[in-house]
Amino acid sequence: MSNKKLLYVQTSGINSPQRLYSPFILAQTAIAMDIEPIIYFLGEGITVVVKGNAEKIKMGNFPSLKEVMDKTAEMGIKMMICQQSMQVFGQDLKPEDFVDYSKIVGAATLNDLVLDADGTMWF
Repeated sequence: MSNKKLLYVQTSGINSPQRLYSPFILAQTAIAMDIEPIIYFLGEGITVVVKGNAEKIKMGNFPSLKEVMDKTAEMGIKMMICQQSMQVFGQDLKPEDFVDYSKIVGAATLNDLVLDADGTMWF
């Protein structure tokens, strides 16, 4: 893989389904382009990776969001959840409430990822 890195930050939650597919599709495309992608879930975006939520989202002719997320994980794309967003937007959420292939990280991680990335996109 090349040294290029792209960071996709998902701030939209399940109440904005039209904004949820793009980071996953673009991350999959980045892999095909030999670019390292990471998806970071921030704010209401954490609702996307709560177990059971992605199954409820299906837009147009695309597969369900859960199917797209599973494929993204199978491709080895990292998915990170902001711990502080869990405290603000999901007061009762625990690590086991999120899809298994995601990782909970601190706020400083996002700053480091932005500084390390060749580009960032926010959804």
